[in-house]
Amino acid sequence: MKLMIKITLIFVAIVGFVTFFFREELFEDAPAAPANIERLAKLPNEVSESSGVAVMAKGEYLTHNDAGNGPHLYKLDEKGKLLETIKLKLPNVDWEDLAQDKDGNVYIADTGNNDNSRRELAVYKVNQEQPEQVQAIRFTYEDQKEYPPKKKDRNFDSEALFWSNGKLYIVSKDRGQGQTAKIYQLPDEAGTYKAKLIGSHKLKAQVTGAAISPDGETVALLSEEVLHLFRDFDSVEKFYEGKYEKRPLKGAGQTEAVAFEDDQVLIITSEGGSLYRYAL
Repeated sequence: MKLMIKITLIFVAIVGFVTFFFREELFEDAPAAPANIERLAKLPNEVSESSGVAVMAKGEYLTHNDAGNGPHLYKLDEKGKLLETIKLKLPNVDWEDLAQDKDGNVYIADTGNNDNSRRELAVYKVNQEQPEQVQAIRFTYEDQKEYPPKKKDRNFDSEALFWSNGKLYIVSKDRGQGQTAKIYQLPDEAGTYKAKLIGSHKLKAQVTGAAISPDGETVALLSEEVLHLFRDFDSVEKFYEGKYEKRPLKGAGQTEAVAFEDDQVLIITSEGGSLYRYAL
């Protein structure tokens, strides 16, 4: 009898584990809880672990996979159809996010740093019309002294990037304590730099994506099933001091990337393979 009870408990645990980690695939037709989020499509099979997203035009998006995958950008439509695969001659150590400037350049954040020991972090600036022309923006963090630091101080991973007025903004993923999002600034031109620490905000969450609205009035940070909005700030450099609002995305899964489609609409992807549209 005791053996049967142990087997039953193990079986229930396995079922629970599988259900949690594959919930989007198992229940892909189930509606997300928030009324203002719409599941547009399942991502194509080529995008096994969407980690960043950018909006090329309304209904047309770029995304990519993270570590362990090829250095490819995937162009999709809002139905999840793969329109184009852009193969780049770049390393994909751990791509984590995308950003865009007003000239149409795309910035790829090769900034994944799970154990906080990387010294070769980079953001790649890619011209969409000439993807073979790539500029490397290499950096280390100005406040990192140990590689890796003590576990409680491991706040030098990043999965979040956005561009504004000639500057790149990198937001940290606090793997040490899961509390503080640090904000760093870099130039948007090729070179080797020390990323400047310009501020922080205690989100009590691990940030997985970032975006700024086209009008520059709203910054959105993403964590798992939570959207963090900042408005009414004096300057982008101080966005984290603006009015803060937290919005749940319960049911959206392991949300990994966010971009603005317009000033009031966000596009969100999840590592589980979903493409969402969210209305502010």
